[in-house]
Formats: sequence, structure tokens, C-alpha cells
Amino acid sequence: MKTTEETRIIPLNPQVDAPADELQQKLADENWRKSIPAQVFLNYFFAINYHIQENDDVLGGLQNLPFFRSHTAELSDADVAALTKLLHTSWSTEYALRATAELGDENFLRNALHWTFPQAYHAILSGLQAFLYTTGVRSNNGQLIRREVGRLVVKNAYPRPVSFYAAGAYGDFSIHRLPLAGYKAGLHIASKEIDAQAQIGQMLRTTRKMKAQWTRQQVQANPNTAIRSQKTGRPLDKWTAAHWQQITWRLGYTTIFDLLGRLRISESTREIERYVEADIDFRLFHSSLLNIVSYLNGIHETYVAKALGLERYRELVAELPVHLQSGFVQERLRTRVEPVLAPTPPTAPAIAAESQQFRMAA
Repeated sequence: MKTTEETRIIPLNPQVDAPADELQQKLADENWRKSIPAQVFLNYFFAINYHIQENDDVLGGLQNLPFFRSHTAELSDADVAALTKLLHTSWSTEYALRATAELGDENFLRNALHWTFPQAYHAILSGLQAFLYTTGVRSNNGQLIRREVGRLVVKNAYPRPVSFYAAGAYGDFSIHRLPLAGYKAGLHIASKEIDAQAQIGQMLRTTRKMKAQWTRQQVQANPNTAIRSQKTGRPLDKWTAAHWQQITWRLGYTTIFDLLGRLRISESTREIERYVEADIDFRLFHSSLLNIVSYLNGIHETYVAKALGLERYRELVAELPVHLQSGFVQERLRTRVEPVLAPTPPTAPAIAAESQQFRMAA
């Protein structure tokens, strides 16, 4: 019997499960999906900076606020020393933040988020504490500081670009002083005011939601404050709108300072690792943070200068440590503080030592 030998044919071009470009596209899509939380976070802070730039005037708007015009304080030598210490802390932290943003390349800035997040937060916090000190609030308690600055925002102590806030109970939040905040926020960088306000509004709502959920956990974990079932006497697992309403007073107002508090929360959790690994514009992230820090610190410095008296504040700036001389503090004094407090401020030379990149942030 004759057998036929089968010949195995090996193709010259083996079949590939998926083309290389398709695999690359899948990888790119996966990287983008993983980067979305970081991109949204960048969008938030870019939107805040965009909103500030679009709505700010040359003098920051402080001179138009009745609260600012009536701001005074009686300060002893010990008070002046305490204020000086707070300002030095704020300025030194901002100095470190600026050095990172100025000297770092993209890779460095990516990994620098581990310390630039807390630097941005604490640079603003110390300046805020200096301002609050002149209003009689002299505490390091974070909850007290947040509550008091919330009241000041609502009282119009801050100019329009940063006077927005959220209020109301869980599930029924209201956004104030952001008329376009009700629009749906996109995943793209803001290019119009409507985009910026929508993203800020979204951040206010998510931040207040996080605060409400955290407050509920604290209330229910405490036997003395827990809301209980009338039938069993046990702490309730499910809440109605009425239950959420009962804790609303504990939330205070949600302001830009709560949004900045997200930097501290992110830095202290695994969330920071997701940002470091994400595919986003880290240079844009740092420049947005820096501009926000500079804007808010300029407001607080002007309040402190008004409380101290402009001449005493000038002396304080003139006596700065070496690393802070001829830099952003003097530039803000010249461009932000003196124009508000002195009708005809003395002529001061432009600061040549600062790079062009950071003059915009003074």
C-alpha cells in the first residue's frame, strides 16, 4: 500500500495575533485611562489659576473690599515677632517651591510632587496664619483655621477670583460666586472661563462630598454623637437627607483653602504615586500651583502690611535672610502691596535676579 507523505508548509509571514500599531494603541489607551485621575487633578488647579488670571485686576481687588478697608490691628512687639516668624516660614517654603519649578526638568518635576504638594499647601497655610493672626485668630488648630477662613471668604474678605465657596447638605450642595459652575466639566485643560468654572465647581462638590463622608464617619464612630435607630438604638448604617442635614453645620463652608487641602491629603496617601506615574504635563502643574501660591500669599501679605503699617512692613522685608533678598518677596511688595496701601508708592527698580518665568507669579 502506497502512503502519501504530507508536507508541512511553514508560511514566510507567520500570523500575528494583533498588529504592532494596534498593541501600541492599546497601551496608549491604557496609559491614558490610568492618567485620568491625575489629569483631572491638574485640570482643577489649572482651572483655579485660569480663573484667577481672567478675573484679577492689577491691584488684586483688595482696595475695593469694605472688609479690607476697615482692617486694623493693635500689635505688640511680641505680636510683630510672631508675624515675622510666620511670614518667614511661608516665604522660605515658597522659595523651595520656586527653586524646584525653576530648576527641574520634566522627570525631576514628576518625582518632585512628593514634596511640592506639601510645599504649596504649607506656603499658603503659614501666610494665612499670619493674616488670621491680625484678625485675632492665633491658633495652629487646622479645623479652627479652616472654619475661620471659610467665614472670611463668605464675608468678602477675599477678592472675587478666590471668593467662591460651596455650602449645603450632602446631596444638596450649592455653589456661590461661580455662575458657570453648573456646567459639566470636561477632561481637557480649560481654554475658556466656562471650562474653568465648571471644573472648579466640580472640585468644590467632590471636596465637600469627601468632607461630609468623613464627618459622618467621625460622628457615627463616637457613641456620644452617633445618630441611632429609634427601633434598635444602634448607629444607623443608612442615612436619609434629614440625617445628612443634621451634620451640615459641622462642615462649615468649602472654599479654595479646602481645595488646596487636597494637596496635603494626596501627599499623605497612595494617590501621589498615581500622579507620579501618570502621563500629564508636570511643568504646567507646577506653574499653576506656583501662581496660586503667589496670588494668595500676596493677598495675605497685603493684609499683614496694612495691620503693621506699610513702613514697618517695608522694614521687615528689608531685614529678610540672605536667601530671600532681591527676589519674589520684594517684587510682590512693589507690585502687589505698595500699590494698594500707598497712593504714590516709591519708585523701586525691577528685580533683575528673578527669571521671566516667575515674574508673572509675583
